[in-house]
Amino acid sequence: MTAPVELTADEARRVALWAQGLLGSGYPVTPATAERRGGRARVAAVREVLHHLGAVQLDTISVLARSHELVAYARLGPVGRDAVEEALWGARAPRGDATTFEYWSHAACVLPVEEWPWFAFRRRYFRRRGLRWHDVPAGVEDQVLERLRTDGPLTATELGGAKRGGEWWDWSETKVAVEWLLDTGRVVCARRVGWRRVYDLPERALPPEVLTGPGWTEEDGVAGPPDEECLRRLVGLSGVALGVGTAADLADVHRLQVADVRRHAVDAGLVPVRVAGSGSPAWADPAALAWLSGGGRGRHRTTLLSPFDSLVWHRARTARIFGMEHRLEAYTPAPKRLHGYFAMPVLHRGRLVARVDPARATLGSGRDRTAVLRATRVTLETGRSGAPVPGAVEGTTAALAEAARWVGCAEVTVDEVRPASARAALVAAAGAALAGG
Repeated sequence: MTAPVELTADEARRVALWAQGLLGSGYPVTPATAERRGGRARVAAVREVLHHLGAVQLDTISVLARSHELVAYARLGPVGRDAVEEALWGARAPRGDATTFEYWSHAACVLPVEEWPWFAFRRRYFRRRGLRWHDVPAGVEDQVLERLRTDGPLTATELGGAKRGGEWWDWSETKVAVEWLLDTGRVVCARRVGWRRVYDLPERALPPEVLTGPGWTEEDGVAGPPDEECLRRLVGLSGVALGVGTAADLADVHRLQVADVRRHAVDAGLVPVRVAGSGSPAWADPAALAWLSGGGRGRHRTTLLSPFDSLVWHRARTARIFGMEHRLEAYTPAPKRLHGYFAMPVLHRGRLVARVDPARATLGSGRDRTAVLRATRVTLETGRSGAPVPGAVEGTTAALAEAARWVGCAEVTVDEVRPASARAALVAAAGAALAGG
């Protein structure tokens, strides 16, 4: 067996950033040119991001923007929210031209349509299990399928309503049935309208080439590549998305089993590596290692990151690579939050240097109304001395200023800062950064 490639912790961190498009990205639209390029180039860039990351997590929380918009923004700068929507859920012709679909990957994610076949293993799993967390009402599945065949693509509301009338999780029988059909692949979501899923039949929405292929099998009523081929493919894609990772890191991308990653990593084309300071075996994408051996250079991105961004969505990996213990506190009672409702890590020069809990506000009234990006809480990373780490103030203010321009805010205000001694410098720098933009 070939000896693992030796990587320093710093090399592993840089590889992770490169693989995620946050260091020396090769995307067709860069932050420097995004505002000057036409709409089609921006849409193409967002699709390139999705294809490279493999999956972009979706979530209902919207602070500065929804998480999927923040993921594209973090890599491409101000490409425009319309470009993101068009790239992920653009207008479709009547049949077979979907470029994306939604499914259970890391969580609820939007994925490139080319990956539809490789989730056959999960569709089979749901069929064998018989339910996800709701019992599927008898007969309603057939009613939903008949409506879609007859009336075409429909939202849950158009199918008969998503809720019984209680809390958000109290789904109607129709909603339970259509989500179960989505789980098992008999229905697909390839676009959204006003944040509502539009359900359709796979044979009508998806390109024919992703619906059948050589060597496919039909097991548990689901056609597709054999399960082991699916797992091998997804392990390889996980390596491309992360650049380098342990078995647990790679498994987390598409919620695979760690044992499956260990079994398929080498067959999937990944290279065994050993990262200094880590006792866990790891694997790397050959393209990422080639980039590193070629000098590993590129421009670093300074930006706010969604807590659902794939660079930081695996908390243990974030702590190991960047030294930041970070978690989403939106569902933590307000008095117990350490960093805020939707604290966003600040990436600067390849390091996570701070966390910002942002909000949008409006000051004044009438013609004097001003849109403001409000940093309700800023937590700067500190060194042993208790002072902010190098670049924390500079990176945070630059990230805030760019984000403010992106969401149409003319000012940045800063409330609480930790450590408090850095507040004056942060406020002054934020104002200067916005004015200088």
